Amino acid sequence: MSAGFKSRLLNKELLVGTFVKTPSSMLCEVLADTSLDAVCLDAEHSPFDRRDLDRCLFALGASEMPALVRVQSSAPEHTLNALDCGATGVVVPHVCTLEGAQSIAAAAQFGPGGRGYAGSTRAAGYAGKAMADHIADSVNQTTVIAQIEDIEALDVIDQIASVDGIDCLFIGMIDLTVALGAKSAKAAEVIVVAEQICDAARARDRRLGIFVSDVADIPFWQERGVSLFLLASDHAFLKQGANGLIEQAKS
Repeated sequence: MSAGFKSRLLNKELLVGTFVKTPSSMLCEVLADTSLDAVCLDAEHSPFDRRDLDRCLFALGASEMPALVRVQSSAPEHTLNALDCGATGVVVPHVCTLEGAQSIAAAAQFGPGGRGYAGSTRAAGYAGKAMADHIADSVNQTTVIAQIEDIEALDVIDQIASVDGIDCLFIGMIDLTVALGAKSAKAAEVIVVAEQICDAARARDRRLGIFVSDVADIPFWQERGVSLFLLASDHAFLKQGANGLIEQAKS
């Protein structure tokens, strides 16, 4: 695990990361050699299998780049695999019930009804770390981020935000936009819903994260308590770079 990310998040530092949608350890190695605060492997929307995650987490961990995994679903085995391979934390999509929030919090930590223990994993130093130390590191370093992106979650957002073990609520602006039938993520009705999530998180001292398409929007959301920004992606960087090259070469 990459020490420090959870404490920085809990201290409300401005953290800026990006999504990786290409299952490539080389690409992760390149991004690890940047000033990003974190990289999030998007296993929900991209074809990461277990071996891909393992290789990418190894590459990020080698440079001590905090590595989040947006897991395929809230199924406990997805969280288990990501954390055993050395992920700093998980971003769990479509958290929309109290029971769901309680389940993902439990799945990320060791203990009754929680994550199964194995000392042979990368996270445990391949049997090189004492059990007590590994458990303590998990408590202190593992970051659990619940993605709020469904309208039904709003009915219980106060309860979700109250769950011990949920460190951060990540506002899924695009899914909320689609669910509301809005024309863009900047539509007034989407902003109102996102601010409701912000209010619930602040009232219960949970941290907030968000994806925005325009970095100029960061101050607006910082004023509402957001400190974690996962912006753009490796795909976006490639397209921007290629289009920028053509524009410069042909201007």
